[in-house]
Amino acid sequence: MQLEDLLAERDIQRALYRIARAMDERDWAQLDAVVAADVSADLGLGPLSGRAALVALMRSFLDACGPTQHLLGNVVIDVDGDEAESRCYVSDLHLGAGERSNLTFSTLGEYHDRWRRLDGVWRLVRRRKLTRAHVGSMAVLGEGPG
Repeated sequence: MQLEDLLAERDIQRALYRIARAMDERDWAQLDAVVAADVSADLGLGPLSGRAALVALMRSFLDACGPTQHLLGNVVIDVDGDEAESRCYVSDLHLGAGERSNLTFSTLGEYHDRWRRLDGVWRLVRRRKLTRAHVGSMAVLGEGPG
């Protein structure tokens, strides 16, 4: 393995963490620095195309929610030049807000991502979430997508 590949893995892993933190901090502008404008995604509700659609789906769940924490683990990254693939476990906890403050919702899953180095920056170009289990009430998430 070359030093360049190790540095790419580090940059991609940091980008994964930045996405998770952006969701938890509701810092939607932060995603602009990490997610490609033409990203495609499937988070379990069908295909999405474009950063605006991805952020809108995230917001439809998280803006009505209380505190959240998206924890990533068992990260595996394979780099091939300016392209890469990553897989990691995700465990996310969502706490209710307001009338739903007594509710929680958690999922156990996996992100399968594709990355591309664009102008020297690794950007997410494809995300697929596989949810293996969920516990609690989806009512924590408010109305969800409309």
